[in-house]
Amino acid sequence: MKLSELAEKTGASVDDLTEDIEITAVAPLDKAGPAEVTFLANPKYTPQVATTKAAAIFIADNVDPGRDDIVLLRSKDPYLSYAKALRIFHPQRMALGSIHPAAVIDGTADISESAEIHANVVIGKHCTIADGVILYPNVTIYEGVSIGENTVVHAGSTIREYCEIGDNCIIHNNTTIGADGFGYARQPDRRWLKIPQTGRVIIEDDVEIGANSAVDRAAMGETRIARGAKIDNMVQIGHSCTVDEDALICAQTGLAGSSVIGKRVILAGQVGIAGHLKVGDDAVLTAKSATSHDIEPGKIMSGVPAFDNREWLRSTSAYRKLGEMAQRLRKLEKLLSESQNREL
Repeated sequence: MKLSELAEKTGASVDDLTEDIEITAVAPLDKAGPAEVTFLANPKYTPQVATTKAAAIFIADNVDPGRDDIVLLRSKDPYLSYAKALRIFHPQRMALGSIHPAAVIDGTADISESAEIHANVVIGKHCTIADGVILYPNVTIYEGVSIGENTVVHAGSTIREYCEIGDNCIIHNNTTIGADGFGYARQPDRRWLKIPQTGRVIIEDDVEIGANSAVDRAAMGETRIARGAKIDNMVQIGHSCTVDEDALICAQTGLAGSSVIGKRVILAGQVGIAGHLKVGDDAVLTAKSATSHDIEPGKIMSGVPAFDNREWLRSTSAYRKLGEMAQRLRKLEKLLSESQNREL
């Protein structure tokens, strides 16, 4: 692809394009060659700009690269332009429209002719598999599941009974959608009685769920992951939870039952959300935080239990000095005691 065309498709403008060369790939600053484009988004990597061999670089409008022998692709968001470039050079492949002879498909299932079904896939009764779906080896689809157009389910994943997956979703390896929620009632003899999990999971369009994650079905009603939500590896979504549009949930986060996560919320790694709580739109919980109370929209929270991030930063700064403060306090107490003794 010509450099000028790449700039147009990625929303960048070109500084001083003397030769409209052919670009073959996107590569990191330290690996890029003379027919490749690279990017600078994190200031940490600025020194590598001086030595990169790339033909061009996506760079912010206000950054001076310190060299004039590389084409500058000016962008308001170089990271976004880089992402668009990667999508251009590595488009998602289309389904082949084939069914492997080792797949096991119930006769009542409705399978699009354009779907691609790999070896050892099992599809249960009354399932619907739409156009362009790809099911990789060892995927198991229980009874009554529907999977929307162009969705990809990677090897080893399981979609449990009556769950609904939207269009253009990606479900990565060994993820389970619709396992029983963790619901039990204590009996008079103090034994646990399992509560039947009769609901289902609904995953809307454009959702991506990482490897080894679990989204549990509701006891009644539904667990819902709304359009555009992105869920990382090893995430637990409890029964009857709602994750709203464009929320971002990072690895090893856990949501207890009936949690409500608002639009564009960011839950960083290993965040914990107690049950029946609401995290408001655009809120952020930083890594390893946990909350047992609702979070207001737009708040940035940290710590256990989570509180305002700015206050948390001040508190952690003070915490590192507690040993010194304790030592000073002991000295002050000793001086005060000696002073009182002299007065006596």
